Amino acid sequence: MPNPYSLTPLVPHELGRLFVLAFPDEGTAFTLRDTLLKWEEDSIIDVGDMVVVTRDRQGRVRLHQSLPLTAVGSALGSLGGMVFGMMLLNPLFGSIAGAAVGAAAGAMQDIGISDEFMRELGETLTLGTSALFVTVRSSKPQPLLERLQAFAGTCRILQCDMPAENEVLLRRVLEGEALQTSSGGAKS
Repeated sequence: MPNPYSLTPLVPHELGRLFVLAFPDEGTAFTLRDTLLKWEEDSIIDVGDMVVVTRDRQGRVRLHQSLPLTAVGSALGSLGGMVFGMMLLNPLFGSIAGAAVGAAAGAMQDIGISDEFMRELGETLTLGTSALFVTVRSSKPQPLLERLQAFAGTCRILQCDMPAENEVLLRRVLEGEALQTSSGGAKS
């Protein structure tokens, strides 16, 4: 019987399938990322990591993490430092020191998709474009495909870790036109 007080998950962490989608502008990748987050709340998809990579008109590549590691590290460090500071009767100093250490640790940590890999691929993007890197742990395929129709023809799939027949269907939706309904019209 598993220990109910254990802080470790019962199921080992699953990396998920990696998808890399390229967009002809800098904004659509952010729109899809925000939409996927909403769909995650609706239990349509379970996302592990999402990062938007942009290459601006000057050629600078930026990674826009969905989880701000510096802020998270700072908050956790501040909380831990305050607790430690309470033991030393100086919670303010402990909180400040913990926030600084936590922010530094968060800035140096690379969780999820490799930053180096994303930067290298970002260097190959055309100026003024973007890419969305997503790891998907699980999804409900039919509702997901129906909802992805709103993004039909807006992107190109650069990388996709899934069976060939599923990849063809996803490419038809995202790179082509909206799927046809049984009545022959485009589904909206």
